[in-house]
Amino acid sequence: MEMQQRIIELFESKPARYTKENRLLYNEFIEALNHGKIRSAEKQNGSWVVNEWVKMGILTGFRMGLLTDLPWSDRKNFFDKDTLPEKHFTLADQVRIVPGGTSVRNGSYIAPGVAIMPPAFINVGAYVDSGTLVDSHALVGSCAQIGKNVHLSAGAMIGGVIEPIGSRPVIIEDNCFIGGNTGIYEGVIVQGKAVIAAGTIITASTPVFDSVHGDYLDKEPGKAVTIPANAVVVPGSRPLKGNADFSVYCPIIIKYRDEKTDLSTVLEQAIR
Repeated sequence: MEMQQRIIELFESKPARYTKENRLLYNEFIEALNHGKIRSAEKQNGSWVVNEWVKMGILTGFRMGLLTDLPWSDRKNFFDKDTLPEKHFTLADQVRIVPGGTSVRNGSYIAPGVAIMPPAFINVGAYVDSGTLVDSHALVGSCAQIGKNVHLSAGAMIGGVIEPIGSRPVIIEDNCFIGGNTGIYEGVIVQGKAVIAAGTIITASTPVFDSVHGDYLDKEPGKAVTIPANAVVVPGSRPLKGNADFSVYCPIIIKYRDEKTDLSTVLEQAIR
């Protein structure tokens, strides 16, 4: 029986006690996540598709796990589910993890060539592709999908989502530049080569105005906005409906990438 079907059956059965065979299945599932063989969302025929069964597997790990003592150093311990320990790397993984408090949870895929500055946190189910820099105090939430050659600046918050099962995670496509102290949450997609300026916050309910085309970005029914490829987004405001004396927050696409933008966001490969 395929892993997918076995995970679905285990998730839906909600056994009172988990067997050794259940644990072995879960361990097989986590190793597949660790190596990028499966992922919580993936692009199919040009569109992002949520793999609900992968989220089921992660939630099964939470149900199955027992609170345990997880030694971290001679001076400090952590206490978490025994199914979700910290991920361990070796030199063969070719991932740069600079000393200083970074933690990556088991069940996430970190590709060769990724650099992680301290302190950063990457949660279970996340997928971080090659050439990406995760800077200090950045968060990559559960199941978030980060493409190749992405720059997540210091303090960038990439939200996660495990439940509801069908909810889309935040997706940052290849070659995006995400500025410092940004927050991207609730299933927002940032398409390739977009630039999100420092301090910009985008959620599922945030209207985003495209000043180049003179209109607000459309949203798929029940889903968050998709930031177009090459868009340059900055924090802005709009008049409060019914009361022009006040304004509310509204990110604005001020332009689409040009040569000047490319020069200001060029990635330094020497640090990767």
